Amino acid sequence: MVKKQLVALLHGEKNQIANLSNTSALLNQFLDRINWVGFYLVDENNELVLGPFQGLPACVRIPLGKGVCGTSAKNLETIRVEDVHQFPGHIACDAASNSEIVIPLIKDGKLLGVLDIDSPIKNRFDEVDQEQLEEITAILVEHL
Repeated sequence: MVKKQLVALLHGEKNQIANLSNTSALLNQFLDRINWVGFYLVDENNELVLGPFQGLPACVRIPLGKGVCGTSAKNLETIRVEDVHQFPGHIACDAASNSEIVIPLIKDGKLLGVLDIDSPIKNRFDEVDQEQLEEITAILVEHL
């Protein structure tokens, strides 16, 4: 259902900010027990910079390799964290966040950024969430 809506939202639109904005809004609407969903994008200095999101204000810049987002970006792999307070080097943008999933956005072998989703519930994200969110990011990347 969400994937079909995403395809319809992205159809024919090439503007990256519009597509990232609609994707974060759609995920925020359909995911339960989350407190932040959005994107960090790789800039010209090879840092992650805050992009479109839904939730409280967030950290603006994250170096590659730092925190969950930076680690996911550096390693080019999805990271699910059951308890962010146990993750070495976790960057606490929102003290209410207890678990997190970060999925890299890769197009033609190049890192564009990451999808970051936080939850106030520990162990909120499972393998099914990861599989579904990776499918959603694959659809999105086609339109970036």
